Amino acid sequence: MSHIDDLIARLCPDGVEFKPLGEVAAYSETRVDADQLDQHTFTGVDNLLPDKAGRTAANYAPNTAVLTEYRLGDVLLGNIRPYLKKVWLADSRGGCSGDVLAVRINTSFRARVIPEFLYLILSSDAFFAFNTQNSKGAKMPRGDKAAILRFRIPLPPVDVQLDIVKILDFFSSLEAELEAELEAELEARNRQYAHYRNSLFEFSNQRVQRSTFGAMGDIFRGRRFTKADYVDDGIGAIHYGELYTRYGISAESVVTKVRQEMGPTLRYAEPGDVVIAEVGETVDDVGLGVAWVGDQRVAVHDGCFVLRLPLNPVYVSHYLRTEAFRAEKDQFVSRAKVKRLLFDGIKRISIPVPPLAEQAHIAGILDSFDALVNDLSIGLPAELTARRQQYEYYRDRLLTFKEAS
Repeated sequence: MSHIDDLIARLCPDGVEFKPLGEVAAYSETRVDADQLDQHTFTGVDNLLPDKAGRTAANYAPNTAVLTEYRLGDVLLGNIRPYLKKVWLADSRGGCSGDVLAVRINTSFRARVIPEFLYLILSSDAFFAFNTQNSKGAKMPRGDKAAILRFRIPLPPVDVQLDIVKILDFFSSLEAELEAELEAELEARNRQYAHYRNSLFEFSNQRVQRSTFGAMGDIFRGRRFTKADYVDDGIGAIHYGELYTRYGISAESVVTKVRQEMGPTLRYAEPGDVVIAEVGETVDDVGLGVAWVGDQRVAVHDGCFVLRLPLNPVYVSHYLRTEAFRAEKDQFVSRAKVKRLLFDGIKRISIPVPPLAEQAHIAGILDSFDALVNDLSIGLPAELTARRQQYEYYRDRLLTFKEAS
């Protein structure tokens, strides 16, 4: 940092010039025919990865004959849901869909701004916050193209830009190596966790009875509600999509609430029930569940089943993640575009039923292991998060300039 600070103090002691993006760059006005593109040169908004992760090859063809051309050094922005932070510095020539903005440095500024520096500015959290704040639309917000061009960007000397890019490239590559090591360790822990969990439910040296879910208790489906019913203060509710994206093994609070007046039309999970996903995009999604251990009942979406069983709910939730459960479940999943766990099927799936004290013991052991692997406040995931935050901190520092008066 001291080298950059010294350079700025020497080259621009009174601060740096800021200009609206629209004076420095513009949206691409050149075009390319779709038949000149392939999966590596066509870029739709779906091919830009969230959280500044770059681009992946296209798996579908463009739906228009002529597209906006992008060139080496253009900065591509996903213009749907700006909060997803989709951005890529083009490393080749290609064409992009209308939901992707190709930002190109104006000829008059190419001696003053290098593409890598402009990319850093347009991938900063400050830019994405500005873009999101100025976006239009509620359900599917889009960036305001005119507002984006009003975003003010710093123009430090090119020598400063080059050094910042070099430092952040080095930091990024170092971070990537460390993250790869940590992710490999985390993957190994996950495999160890899965193996240990499977072994705990085998009961190979014990005479433990098995019983089907249907024979032990009640199973029922929730009632429909939509995102239009969501409110800030209302009835706690669980949506099926949240079971494989927002919840873990157990939960005592909800992430969604629905309108109070819907109360009589809904169905509820009581404390001690297990809520599982009936539908999902993949076979692995369906059947995932959460033990509801809150102190009040919670409304359940009709894409979920509620298991009301005389078992420890956390024990059941852990069992839903075993190979034995998956093997049985796979026989009862409808494999249409949307995967669905059949109601008659979930009733026929079995589970080992040791004494309640043994269930609680197993649940406690696996909760501790789960926390080590998955909890963001401890263990390897916390270290991964800290690495990413450290990089963002230095990035923000390097891209913060005093504006010349």
